[in-house]
Amino acid sequence: MFTGIISEVGEVKKIQPVRGGQEVHIKASFAGQTRVDESISVNGVCLTVVDKSNSDFLVQCVEETLRKSTLGSLNAGDPVNLERALTLEKAIDGHIVQGHVDTTGVIESMKMDGSDRLLTISCPERFDSYIVGRGSITVDGISLTVADESDSRFTVAIIPYTWENTNLESRKAGDAVNLEFDVFGKYIVKYLEKRFRGKDRV
Repeated sequence: MFTGIISEVGEVKKIQPVRGGQEVHIKASFAGQTRVDESISVNGVCLTVVDKSNSDFLVQCVEETLRKSTLGSLNAGDPVNLERALTLEKAIDGHIVQGHVDTTGVIESMKMDGSDRLLTISCPERFDSYIVGRGSITVDGISLTVADESDSRFTVAIIPYTWENTNLESRKAGDAVNLEFDVFGKYIVKYLEKRFRGKDRV
């Protein structure tokens, strides 16, 4: 479990193809404090540390992860949002995030609104029911609040601190991002879908 509050922006040092996926070496200041088998969110994707040094750690991505996320398009030198797993001592400052990416979206526009930036992101229409105004959403691992939503698009406001302390600073219109919808919202939608299907059969 995670909170969507980014620990730091790491750097992809090396990517190696392996059977069934790829291995990614990531440079991070906390690499030496990690342990093998620890879960770390990388751009919103929960991955497992399989090796580490004092300067970087190694994670593996299977083909399913590469298909459902943007990790397959990473290159050496790319900045990535990192968050270590939630502990009982850690405050939940964002919202409950599983690190299970639902789909990818595309940044359609980035506009200034005072000191904030408004990002409008499109996503597949089948996920419309999971997007709720003022509700939570995770974009590349960042816990954000939906400011507006319509027609398979939603807008989030990015405050200067978030912009400067995540990899959003390197993003531009047309870039793909990982999306995870609020887990509680997904349970509610699933429950209602089953309930109404049951009524239709009566």
